[in-house]
Order: sequence, then C-alpha cells, then structure tokens
Amino acid sequence: MGGRIAHATEATNLADILERVLDKGIVIAGDIQIKIADVELLTIKIRLLVASVDKAMEMGINWWQQDSFLSSKAQEQEERIKDLETVVKRLKSEA
Repeated sequence: MGGRIAHATEATNLADILERVLDKGIVIAGDIQIKIADVELLTIKIRLLVASVDKAMEMGINWWQQDSFLSSKAQEQEERIKDLETVVKRLKSEA
C-alpha cells in the first residue's frame, strides 16, 4: 500500500522536459584531476552533449556520418580509399 500511482500529468511533464532538452540541447562538463604534492598525475575531461540529431547537425556535429560502423556511405568511402591505396602502391612498384 506504499505504492505510488503515476498520473498522466506527471508523464506529460516528463515528456515535455525531454522534448525541450532534445530540442535545445544540454551540455554537461566536468574535469577530474589527481595531484600529489602539486604534481598532476591524471586529468580526465568529461564532456556530454544531449541533443536531437537535428540540433546536433545544426551545431555542426555529425560524427556518425563519417563512422564506418554506423554509416554505409562512410564504409563505402573507406573501401574506395583502400582500393586507391592499393593501386598507388602497385603503380609505385612498377615505376
């Protein structure tokens, strides 16, 4: 009997918040440094961007289009580059 019933207004609010975050984007940034006697041993820089694909592309972020694991077009380009490198090596060895 200690359970809580979620109302439709709460779900709508959460959906509105998520839509707003994806539409506008949000950046979370932080740095972690480990030092001993003023000697920096380790620095970790954390940057997280949460945004929709449209918003990311608007900001010039499109790394997934060049990633051969995510884009068939990028994979085709990598294969073409490898083929061209093979041709160039063959032509150099013949010269």
